[in-house]
Amino acid sequence: MKQIEVQILGQGYLLGCPDGGETRLREAAEKVNLAMTRIRDAGKIRARDRIAVLAALNLAFDAAERPAPAPATPGDPESDAALWTSLLRRLDDALAEDGRLL
Repeated sequence: MKQIEVQILGQGYLLGCPDGGETRLREAAEKVNLAMTRIRDAGKIRARDRIAVLAALNLAFDAAERPAPAPATPGDPESDAALWTSLLRRLDDALAEDGRLL
């Protein structure tokens, strides 16, 4: 497992990252940073923990609003590839839980 450093609201975090997941983790950190920056810049909330909770809720709400992917059709090469990709991502996420910040 590799470690990468990211910046969120100007503070550095050293995160464990599975091999090949650097881009995804950096993109996730940038989404969190952007969400937290918007809340902070709105000027009503200054406490970092409250900003983090609101950003997490906003990101979770946005993720829940996305339409579910179309069901895979067995035997269809595109559906099979999508199914395997989804399965591999879920396995990667499950195995990488230990040591992940988010």
